[in-house]
Amino acid sequence: MSFPAIVWDYYHQHGRAFPWRERITPYKILVSELMLQQTQTQRIETRFPQFLKRFPSLRELAAASQSEVLQEWQGLGYNRRGKYLHEAAKFFESEYDGIIPEDPRLLQKAPGIGLYTAAALPCFAYNKPTVFIETNIRTVYLHHFFRGQTEVDDKAILPLIARDVDASNPREWYYALMDYGVYLKRTFGSLNHQSKHYRKQSKFAGSNRQVRATLLKHVLIKPHTLPQLRAYFSPTEKRLRTNLQALLDEGFLVEKQGRYFPA
Repeated sequence: MSFPAIVWDYYHQHGRAFPWRERITPYKILVSELMLQQTQTQRIETRFPQFLKRFPSLRELAAASQSEVLQEWQGLGYNRRGKYLHEAAKFFESEYDGIIPEDPRLLQKAPGIGLYTAAALPCFAYNKPTVFIETNIRTVYLHHFFRGQTEVDDKAILPLIARDVDASNPREWYYALMDYGVYLKRTFGSLNHQSKHYRKQSKFAGSNRQVRATLLKHVLIKPHTLPQLRAYFSPTEKRLRTNLQALLDEGFLVEKQGRYFPA
């Protein structure tokens, strides 16, 4: 059986169903792509419909305040992604009259949209045969074409992905690759350590990310002074102030007369 036939055969028998794969619109794909970055699909399945209920269109998301968007984002992790999603919505609303472009070069002009997302959006939103790689796709190609090899560069994998893209149905082809990759991980374990680009994700518990997330969570509920915020934490004074300053610098918070507010 050929490689494409193996992938399609698995997908036709075991393909996964997700809300962002149903009644597809470019806006839904934009939201799902930003949500799914570095986050497991199980966490997104319930939150995705909730987010769309709160912000059912690009225009409504763009018109919302950053604090409203981040409040809805709580629990999804990586608040920066929620901020980028909001900024991208405002960008598309102002620059393209609410249309999300099909051209990856135009998409990369939007805040928070890098090479992967700029290629994935046209594929999933408009069924365009773009070429991109993510962890599950990488797993498939490492398993079939780079067995036993280490330090495999994505530059060696991308031409194979380009070769295999189903030009008549690229959206489902990539769904099939991703679903098959999940199966391979469950069956053989993660193969991404073979990749030159592999980086072990740092632990959230006890990290500065956790400190910033907790600070932001409380300020989104109501403004706080530094002594009030200090009561929630065990980290050192220096660490608390450093993370507060990072939230100010990154545009999540503003300080007014000794109180911290959502930006």
